[in-house]
Parts: sequence; structure tokens; C-alpha cells
Amino acid sequence: MAIGAAIHLSTTAFYLKTISSTPRAMSGPQELFRSGLVRPIPPKDAAQSLKSEGFRLLDIRPTWEHDKAHVAGSLHVPLFVADTNSDPITLLKKWVHFGYIGLWTGQLFTTINGQFLSQVEDLAPDKEEKLLVACGEGLRSIIALRMLHDGGYKNLGWLAGGFNRSKDGDFDDVEGSSKLQYATIGGVSYIFLQLLLFLQVFGKES
Repeated sequence: MAIGAAIHLSTTAFYLKTISSTPRAMSGPQELFRSGLVRPIPPKDAAQSLKSEGFRLLDIRPTWEHDKAHVAGSLHVPLFVADTNSDPITLLKKWVHFGYIGLWTGQLFTTINGQFLSQVEDLAPDKEEKLLVACGEGLRSIIALRMLHDGGYKNLGWLAGGFNRSKDGDFDDVEGSSKLQYATIGGVSYIFLQLLLFLQVFGKES
């Protein structure tokens, strides 16, 4: 949907900046894709892969996105967590982040979850298990794929484009107060989204 795509731009730009500062995370998955070690799976085909191919869905979005909407039965280990550091430099970064990104998208100032790999291992100890790694935009999962592969996981899938590219009905059982494709949206942009959706529905009825 064009409405959702436009509102996702600022959030996507934020994570592109995060990933671009991690060269290994960017180059690694490209190598994994080319070699066939990681399989891109679009949202429209994900449910079938989960049912018939033995994949388990690993949702690596932050808790506040996961709580809005998630696929029932999926594993959840956030790759990014809220940065609770309160030193002066971090506080300054938080203010800048809020002014440029947080107010518009509702995204908190985050840091990499240092326990990510060990938490995944707790939930999925068999490293031969098939894991379909998913986030909102398909960007954070790029970092996760590199970390998981380096950690010994060999049967990895990537939800291409993330949940933002999903449509109603792509996944059988979604829990939460929002749709999967809108769970990344927060802050002022969420208000605009609700207004635009209302106007769209109102226009159809009139």
C-alpha cells in the first residue's frame, strides 16, 4: 500500500544508517544469498514455507513492534533493545534521535542486544533447524542472518522485505492490536496513518 510505504521511509532510513555502519553485516548476507546458504522468501510464500518445509519463524523486531502485531507461535528474540545508558553522550544522542526520527516514527533509541545469539540458542538449540528470520523492513534481519550464520546456524531463510511487505492473509494467525504491515509505524506517523485510512474508507463509502 502506498500509504504504508511512504510512512516507512524515515524508519527504513534509520536502519539503513545503522546497517551501513556495520560493513561485515552488509557484505556477509550478500555472500550467503549468492552461495544459496540463505534463502530469500517473500511474505506471500512464507506461510507455505512454515507449513510444508519445516521453517520456524524467528521475529527479531524490538519488543514494542512485536507487541503491536506478531505471528502466533513465532519465536521472538529482539536484535535491538532500548538503550538505557544515561551518560551525557548517550542522552545527547537520544535527544537528536527523538528530534529527527523518534517523534515521527515512535522508534526508541536502541542498541544491539548483546545476548541475541545466546537467546536464540535457548529457544532453538538445534543449529540444523530451519529458521525464517524476519523484521519490519527486512534490514535488521540482514544483521541477524550474519550473526546467526557465524554462530553455527546453517538452514536460514530471510523474509524478503520484512513484515512491511506483507498483506492481509499472508500469515494465518496474527495476534496484536495492529496489522503486521503497520507494526513498525508509531509516533506522529501513526496518527497520519489512521487519518489517511479513515479518509480512504470514508471516500469509498461516499
